[in-house]
Parts: sequence; structure tokens; C-alpha cells
Amino acid sequence: MLSFIDILVISIYFIIISGLGYYYSKRQKNTKDFFKGGERIPAWAAGLSLFGTALSPITFMAIPAKTYSSDWSYFLLNMSIFLAIPLVVNLFIPFYRRKNIKTAYEFLEIRFNLIIRLMGSGCFILYQIGRMGVVLFLPSIALNLVTDINIFVCISLMGSISLIYTLMGGIEAVIWTDVVQVFVLMIGVTLSLLMILSDTDGGLIGVIESAQLNNKFNTFDLTFSLKEPTVWVMLLGGFFVNLTTYGTDHTMVQRYLVTPTKEKAQRSVWIGALLTIPSTLIFFFVGTALFVFYKMNPALLHSNFITNDAIFPWYIVTQLPMGISGLLIAAIFAAAMSSLSSSMNSGAASFSVDIYDRLGLGKKVGDIKTARWTTFCIGALGILFAFFMASYDIKSLWDEFNKILGLIFGSLGGVFLLGLITKKANSKGVLVGILLSFFTQILVSYFNTVHLLLYAASGVISCFVLGYISSHFFTSNNQIR
Repeated sequence: MLSFIDILVISIYFIIISGLGYYYSKRQKNTKDFFKGGERIPAWAAGLSLFGTALSPITFMAIPAKTYSSDWSYFLLNMSIFLAIPLVVNLFIPFYRRKNIKTAYEFLEIRFNLIIRLMGSGCFILYQIGRMGVVLFLPSIALNLVTDINIFVCISLMGSISLIYTLMGGIEAVIWTDVVQVFVLMIGVTLSLLMILSDTDGGLIGVIESAQLNNKFNTFDLTFSLKEPTVWVMLLGGFFVNLTTYGTDHTMVQRYLVTPTKEKAQRSVWIGALLTIPSTLIFFFVGTALFVFYKMNPALLHSNFITNDAIFPWYIVTQLPMGISGLLIAAIFAAAMSSLSSSMNSGAASFSVDIYDRLGLGKKVGDIKTARWTTFCIGALGILFAFFMASYDIKSLWDEFNKILGLIFGSLGGVFLLGLITKKANSKGVLVGILLSFFTQILVSYFNTVHLLLYAASGVISCFVLGYISSHFFTSNNQIR
């Protein structure tokens, strides 16, 4: 159980985060403030927010769990971001800034038509609601295992506080709380690594030697296979995953729109990307160090109780001193809340701009009250989805949900590339390409022809190729303008 000091540390963290939401609420005069921060966010803060949005609590717990139970074979997946970032910086961001778009999916109407824009926005909003559910549910399971805090209490705390400060302060509050949360998260995980090393016989050298003896640093599998986590799968799959995420996901694209200039937006992406190097090294090494620690101290690990996914929270609660463990639990909350608030605000932006305002469903375009109500509804749906998963103990629901939406959403990257780098692509051809890509993805999934990490690659490539070919059978005036 958590001590009084741990609870106090967590409470102070929640108060600071809520206070930031209140502070920035005074600056929200219109939807440009609420969804674009008045374009007054500095590059370094936007970069930290990009990094924090990408780093979910699943990552916080899953990476140490993965390296604890296996090796470093997924290390190149994180590093593959540097393959995609040059294309994002030099192709996507200049176009988005030049067109002064409000959402990523506005581009789809500019280049193609309203139907494709609504399809992209609809898929994105559904994905964010589901993502919020799992970001709330999965860490709550782990925290419940190691602290006995009720799952519904965990979900309610993370969900409600994220919703409150996002409602009050808009994207500006989201970004500045992300900055605080990134510092809490990285300080916490660095402290925990130092504590593990100090508690392990031989310290850093002892951990490295023991890990090498147990082949825990294996990173490069050069086997030519697209079904196993080889180097080729990590690099190819990672490239397309990052290209789709950083190029077309509005939770990321929104950060490119909040800085004063295009150059600062480009700089923010590089800042966020560069932070993945030290963070990946730390998180991977935490899992390896935990393996060595528990190998030397097997009595401290109750095998009938603990699961690999909760190995890091288990160490935090049982081995760290009072106050430090509270800081680490706050870091898990921070990882969750940075992802949650981003999904709430970006999902609301997409619905308000791409659907509500575009279809003329309200009397006033760009109404901040509508923006807040939309934020509330999308946030509430995400929290309710987490409650649903917890009530029925449906642990596999997210896997299926993510798989289905991933198969559909994967083709969206192909649509954006068709619009940005080809002149021949047109709306009718792209619609055919999306449909054929969807069936291609179903076949790829059904026959397990490639590793799961290559679904994004197969979606982008099939949609791009099939959409481009199909466009030759139709005449259209759709061009990059």
C-alpha cells in the first residue's frame, strides 16, 4: 500500500496540473486559442509535448516489461523515428503551415473532397476514444495489482483531472502540463534506474555483465523474415508507423500549428525526436536492470501474483523509499494524462472543425462553447469506454479494436502521400484505393503474411499504389494548390 507521504506527493502533482489548467483558462478567448494556442507556443515546449504525447503509460510499463522478459530486439523500432522525421519536416509541415489548416483532415478536402475528409476525421475520432479507454484501463490494472487502489478510482482520477484541465485551458494547458509531466516522468524513471543499480550487487558493471551472460542485449536479428521482429521489420515497420503517426495523426499535427512560425514547428519535431534517444536507452535499461535485480533476489518477486506488465510498478511500490515511490506513481499518471489530454483536445478539434462547423450544424462557426462541450463529450466517452473494459474485464477488446482500426487507419497515410506528392491522384481514384487497400489489409491480417508491425506499411503502400493506379481511370481537377 502507498504511504501517507506517497499519497501527498501524488496529490501535490494533481494540484499543480489542475492549477495550470485554471491559469491558462483565462487566455481562451476563441477556438484559435483553444485548439491552436494562439500560435504562441515556443518550439521547445511543443517538442516536449510531442514527446510526451507519444510516450503513453503503456510505453512506460511495456518497454521495461519487454526488456525484462526478452531482450533489446525492439530498440530499432524506436530509433526508426529518424527515418520518417525528415519527410515529415520537409513535406508535411510546410504544406500544413502554408495552407493555415485547422486540422490535418482539412487537407483531405482541399486536395480531394468532403467525403474523404469526413472519413479521415471519423476514423481519427473513433481511434482516439478507444485509445483513451486503453490508456486509462491498462495502467489501472497494473496499479491495482501492486497498490490495491481500485481500478475505477484510478480511471476516475486520471480521466477526470485530465478532462478538467483540458476543458479549462485548451491546447495551451495541454502543452504546458505535458512539459511538467515529461519532467516528472523522466526524473522519476531516472531515479528508479539509479535505485535499481544501487540495490544490485556490482552496480552498473554487475548489471551489464549479468545481462550479457543472459543475452539480454541482443538487438540485431539480421534474418531475412517479415514475420519475425527482425531488423528489417523494425526499420520498415517503424518508418511507416512513424510516418503515419507524425504526418497524419492530428494529436501530433496539432503541435505543428501552435508555434509562431513554420521553422519553429520543424524545430519542435526534431526536439521531440531527439528526446527518444535518451528515453529509450533509460527505459530499455530499466527492464534489463530489473531482470538482473530479481534474478539475484528471486524471493522479492512473487511469481503467483505478479505479471510481467506490472513488473516496473511492482518494483516501485515494494522497493523504493516513501516519497520516491509516490513520485514514480505520479509519473505513471503523468504518462497517461499527457496522452489523454492530447486525445481529448485533438479529437474535439477534429469534430468541431471537420464535422460540426463544416456541415453547418451550429449557428456560429468557431464557437468556444461548442469546442468545450465537444471536448467534454469525447473525454467522457473515453472514460466510459475504460469503465466498460474494467466492468467486463475485456482485456482483449483493445487488441481487436486496435487491430481493426489499425487496418483501416493504416491506409490514411497512403491517402496523404497521394495528395502531397502526386498530381494524378483524384478523389474517385483515392476512394477506390482506400477500398482496395482495406481488403488487402484484411487478407494480410487473415493469412498472417507479415508481422503486426508491418500493417501500417502494407496499408500505406497498398493505398498509395492502388489509389494512384485507380486515379488513371477517372478524370478530375483535384490537384495540389
